[in-house]
Amino acid sequence: MLIIAVALTSLLSQQSAEPAKPDVTVLKAGLGGCSSDFIVKDADGKPVYAASVHVRIRYGAFGVKRADLEVGTNSNGEARIEGLPDKARPMTYDVQKDGKKASTDQDVAANCHAMFELTLK
Repeated sequence: MLIIAVALTSLLSQQSAEPAKPDVTVLKAGLGGCSSDFIVKDADGKPVYAASVHVRIRYGAFGVKRADLEVGTNSNGEARIEGLPDKARPMTYDVQKDGKKASTDQDVAANCHAMFELTLK
């Protein structure tokens, strides 16, 4: 019985020693089945917390429907936008924090599930 108690204590202490990974900030647009994942870093390659990822989406017939979406990054510089429309005009993501900026494009017709790693300059 003592051996079981020591083994359980050892197992629990090992699990609590591992740092918990922060949840990825997710924005659910609800417009379709596409998505974009972002990792934002500074010039030194360190993750940027609370960087703003903004995109204006034009979709629907003749692009008359529009949506402005914005999400912030977590402490690992990660963010995700889900539910992007399957058919939309190419989108430009603008990422910024403290006057430093980066941008990238996504064409959902060619790349429905995109992954971007951006460096703020």
